[in-house]
Amino acid sequence: MRFSFHRAALAAAAAAALTLGACSGGESPGAGATDDTAATTLRLWHYESANGAMGVAWDKAIEIFKKEHPGVKVEFERKAFEQIQQNAGMILNSEEGPDIMEYNKGNATAGLLASQGLLTDLTSEAQKRGWDKKLSPSLQTTAKYDEKGVMGGNVWYGVPNYGEYVMVYYNKDLFTKNGVKLPTTFAELESALAAFKAKGTAGLGMSGAEYPAGQLYYQLALSKADRAFVDSYQLYKGAVDFHADPLKYGADTFDAWVKKGYIAKNTASAKAEDMGTAFIAGKTPMIVSGSWWFGRFADEIKGFDWGTMLFPGNKLDAGSSGNLWVVPENSKAKSLAYDFIDITLRPEVQDLLGEKGGLPVAGDPAKITDERTRKMTEDFATLLDQDGLAFYPDWPVPGYYDVLVAKLQGLINQSAQPSAVLDALAKPYVDGIKEIQAK
Repeated sequence: MRFSFHRAALAAAAAAALTLGACSGGESPGAGATDDTAATTLRLWHYESANGAMGVAWDKAIEIFKKEHPGVKVEFERKAFEQIQQNAGMILNSEEGPDIMEYNKGNATAGLLASQGLLTDLTSEAQKRGWDKKLSPSLQTTAKYDEKGVMGGNVWYGVPNYGEYVMVYYNKDLFTKNGVKLPTTFAELESALAAFKAKGTAGLGMSGAEYPAGQLYYQLALSKADRAFVDSYQLYKGAVDFHADPLKYGADTFDAWVKKGYIAKNTASAKAEDMGTAFIAGKTPMIVSGSWWFGRFADEIKGFDWGTMLFPGNKLDAGSSGNLWVVPENSKAKSLAYDFIDITLRPEVQDLLGEKGGLPVAGDPAKITDERTRKMTEDFATLLDQDGLAFYPDWPVPGYYDVLVAKLQGLINQSAQPSAVLDALAKPYVDGIKEIQAK
C-alpha cells in the first residue's frame, strides 16, 4: 500500500516510457531472449534500503544464490523506487535492463507492463516450483494478470514474497490510564471510542488529506463484506451498488463517528504524517493504518507502550502482497532469475524477513523473538489463512485515490452527507471500469 496511491501518475509515466522506448530504435520485446542455460551473470535490481527488512532478506538470498551458483556473477544495483517506476517501460524495451527486478504490483504498474509484452510469463515456473501452493489466493491476485493487464487473471507475471495490511495501532498506556478495555469485537471498538470521547478525547487519529480516511471507510465497509464483494469491487466480477451495503455502511458509519466526536473534524486537512507523529507523541489512543508504519513506530516511540491488532470483528482487511519479483521478457538469464525467486521463498530467507519486521508470505511466526513483531506477523498469517486480504479502496481504477481523498474530506468536515459522497464516488468508479474494459 505504501506505493499503491499514485497509480494514475505511475500509469502515465510508464505509458510515456513505453512510447519513448518504442521510438528509441531498441529491439522489440523478447528480441533479446535467448537460451540462457549457460548464462554466467545475473543482473538484479531492487529498491529496498540496505537496513530494512526486505533489504536484509534479499541480501541473504543473494548470499545463498552465490553459494549455489559458484560460476555466476551477481551484478546487483539498488535503484530508487521512482527511478524504476518512471522508466521501467523504456528500460525493459531495451537491452539495458536487468534479468530480474522488484516492481510494484497493480493494474497500472506490473499489469501495464505485462499487457505490453515486457514481462515474462512465469506460470509454468510457478506450477513447477510450487509457488502456486505457497501463496494464498489473495496474494496470487496481484501476481496474475489478464491480457488487458487487470490483476486476478490467469497468467503469472510476478512473484511476491512479503505482504502488507491495515491494522489498528493502539496506545496501551492511554487505554490503561483512561480505564478503557481493549476491543476484540466491533461493538467493543465503538464502546472504546465512546469511552474516550467521554474523557474528552477523540479516540481515533485521522488524516483527511491523504490515504487514512479512505482506508477507514474501506475497513468499515469490509466489516459487512464478503469475498464476492471484493471480487466485484476490485476485479469487476459483479455489479457494485454504492448506495447499498457494504459501501453505504462504510460511509454512514464514518459519518456517524465524526458526529459523535470519535474522529476530530479538524483532521480533514491533516496529512498522514500528522496522524503518525501524533501517535508517536502519545496523543492518540488509536489509528487505523498499514504495516508500513510498524518499523518507524518501533524505532521512534520511546515514552509509552503500544501494540497492534486486527480491525476488531473483520474477516477482511485492506492489504495485499508486497511488490513483485518480475523477469523482463528481454532477460538473458531467466533460469537464474527463477532460481533467485525460489530462494527468496525459502524458510531461512522468509524467517529472517519476519525477524527484521517484514511480513513473510511463507515464514514461521514462531521463529520471531520480538513479541510485538511476532504479534503483527501472526495477525498477517491469520489473514492469509482466512484469505482475508481485500486490497485497497483506490485500486479499482486509475485516479481513484484523488477522488477518495477529496470526497471523504466532506465527511470529516461535515460539508457533505454520506449519500452525496457515495454519488461522487460511484461515477468515476463506473467510468474508469468502462474505460479499462474498452481496451
